[in-house]
Amino acid sequence: MRREDVPRVMEIERECFPTPWHESAYLTELANRSAYYVVACVDSEIAGYAGMWIIMDEAHITTLGVARSNRGCKIGERLLVSLLDEAMCRSARRATLEVRQSNDVAQNLYRKYEFIPAAIRRGYYTDNQENAVIMWIDNMTTQAWLKKYRALKQQLYAGSPKVHAEDVV
Repeated sequence: MRREDVPRVMEIERECFPTPWHESAYLTELANRSAYYVVACVDSEIAGYAGMWIIMDEAHITTLGVARSNRGCKIGERLLVSLLDEAMCRSARRATLEVRQSNDVAQNLYRKYEFIPAAIRRGYYTDNQENAVIMWIDNMTTQAWLKKYRALKQQLYAGSPKVHAEDVV
């Protein structure tokens, strides 16, 4: 993600979240050495974005959003894979995130990559006091997890004409 991407990211942010981040938050994150933010493009237009922090050996996924018109095209999954790849490049062993308790679609994606529900944060979301499910991948360095991850990644990128791996920047 670059500074010039932020206006489009904000459009998608407002589509995805009842209480969107402020534009200044993204601009601050882009200068944060512990942060990593990416966008996914379809036909040269930003279709989704994701970000995380790497703190010591943990990746904390902070956000992931896909434009309504591009949902169901595996863009969210590709963004998640991009984050996990970068997390492993930066020597993260674990990954975590919070997700709305009602967001079954997102939770199913995270479970696919072996994020396990670990706890509930009661009233976490300020718009409606909804609970957040805290999910973790406890160890991304085990041979079993890496084997499954590689297989899922290969399957994800096999024969998808709409978005290609190099389109996730």
